[in-house]
Amino acid sequence: MTDIWLIARKDLKIEMRSRVLMNQVAPFALIILVLFGIALDADQKSLRNFASGLFWISVLLCALMAIARSMTIERDEGALVGLNLSGVDPSGVFLGKACAIAIQLLVLEVFLGVGIILLYGSEVEDLWLLISTGLFACIAVSALGTIFGFLASGLGVRETLLPILLLPLLLPLLIGATRAFDDALGIAAVNGWNWFAFVAGLTVILTGVGVAANYLIVEN
Repeated sequence: MTDIWLIARKDLKIEMRSRVLMNQVAPFALIILVLFGIALDADQKSLRNFASGLFWISVLLCALMAIARSMTIERDEGALVGLNLSGVDPSGVFLGKACAIAIQLLVLEVFLGVGIILLYGSEVEDLWLLISTGLFACIAVSALGTIFGFLASGLGVRETLLPILLLPLLLPLLIGATRAFDDALGIAAVNGWNWFAFVAGLTVILTGVGVAANYLIVEN
């Protein structure tokens, strides 16, 4: 837990000083919502029907930027090699970076949530379902993104391969989170808590796989 806290605090301090999240990623997220609304050329009622899917697509696109930024921090000047040689537990490195990304994504989710309410006129009917799904999906994206970020950095391909590796594997999560949000926002008559259970199960699996895979990457 100490290693996790040290790594997460390091990344969050760097983010607070650089302000990339607030100055670049958050405006990008807002632009995505506006462009979706313009591209669909629909009235507000129709946009409300698409709000869940547009929300999670925006989250995933912004997550790619946050993950790439997190990996750039460790790749510059061989910082990742030094981190692996420092004696910090590999699972602590993985979970610490995943926690830092998750916290940033949670901030973005709140920002985007306010955006779809103001821009699309969405109404929240089940707040706890909305919060629970957003939290677990955020952790799952962060865990899978962190492991593939390490993998892409190790291959030396930088950010170009990350979306190709990550987005197809996040498709089940995208479907589950979107359907849960459909229920939470009153868009569709589905059992949102069943879809939340699906998202939570994926979160546990992806986090466990990420910890195990990170050990293999470090050892090799």
